[in-house]
This record gives sequence, structure tokens and C-alpha cells, in this order.
Amino acid sequence: MKKAWVLGATGATGTALVEQLLGNDEYSEVHVFVRRPLPLQHTKLHVHVVDMERAEDWQTGPAADVAFSCLGTTLRAAGSKAAQHRVDVDYQLQFAEMARRSGVGTFVLLSAAGANAKSSLFYMRLKGEAEEGVRALSFERTLFFRPGMIDRGVKARGNERISMAILRALNRIGLLKRQAPIAVETLARQMIRGEATLRDAGEYVLAERAILDL
Repeated sequence: MKKAWVLGATGATGTALVEQLLGNDEYSEVHVFVRRPLPLQHTKLHVHVVDMERAEDWQTGPAADVAFSCLGTTLRAAGSKAAQHRVDVDYQLQFAEMARRSGVGTFVLLSAAGANAKSSLFYMRLKGEAEEGVRALSFERTLFFRPGMIDRGVKARGNERISMAILRALNRIGLLKRQAPIAVETLARQMIRGEATLRDAGEYVLAERAILDL
């Protein structure tokens, strides 16, 4: 049986991922790294309350087979580009570095369609920088998930709801079907499935339709 780490467990995708890992018989332990205690209890669940700014909290962790990182924020929530970079890149990479030091063999990163460290778009550049940082750590296996629009359900923001409504209307008339919104529950399931089925060592990049085709 496998042991997993999760960063970003309180976000929409992270919440769905943790719930599915806890219900998956292939996993015996699920370790989540959060800033405050979770209102969730389960025999498999191990909650580690950490301070993102304390280097000593990010040295080594419990033995695990795979680490999932779903952490992310928005420019509005972060308050500045520097603060968003801290969350979307720096925090994820310190988590990845701890996983590498702790002997975790597989790293699964939730990125975004269009991720490119050289992009002129700030958000895509952030995601690309995070991917490059993880890539440089040379895990035995690395899986980059690059979904398009994510349907966060009840956690969806107002502008997201509007964008999803427009995209779904276009999908109904046969346009942009590869960019159809993906529900967080589906995305989480496919992240777990990808880790289970893509067994060869190396790097996997799954974008939009390829995520659903696993």
C-alpha cells in the first residue's frame, strides 16, 4: 500500500483529492501539510500544521511514495505579484525539495494549460517556473497536470462562473470542446489514476483532453 503527501489540501481540487485518497484502498496513509488544523478526521489522515515561512518546518517529512501539490492562489487573493509568486512557486518548490530529500519517488504537480516560464502572461509564467523547478529536482517520476478551466463547484468565484457559462455554451454548439471545464472531483480522480497507471520512470505532461483520456 502507498503513502501520499498533499499540499494545498484546503483548496477545491486539494479537498477533492484528499477525500478520494482516503477512500482509495491503495493508500494506507495520507499526510497533508496545512497552515491550520483540518476539520476532518480519518484513520488514514495525518495532519501536519506548518508555517510556510519557517525553513525548519520544511526539512524532511514522513516516508511516502508520492507527493501531490495542488497549491495555488490568485493575484486578487495574494494582493501582489510578489505574494502570488511566493505561493505558486516558492512554497510549492520548498514542498518539492522536502519530498526529494525525504526520498519520495513520484511528484504530481497541478499546473495549468499554457504553462511556460517564458510566457508574457504572468500566471502562465508562474506555472512554468514551478514546473521547471520541480523538473530540476529529478524525481524518479514527475507528472504535470495542465487542465484548462477548472470547475470548483461551490467554491467557484463569480468571474469563473461567468466564464464557465460562456465556455459551456460554446461547447454545446461544438466549439472549443477540448477546453471544456473539468470538475475538481474529476481532476482529482484523474491525478490519482495517472499516478497509478503511468508507471514508467520519467516525465509526463497531461493537458486538457489528455487528462480525461487517462
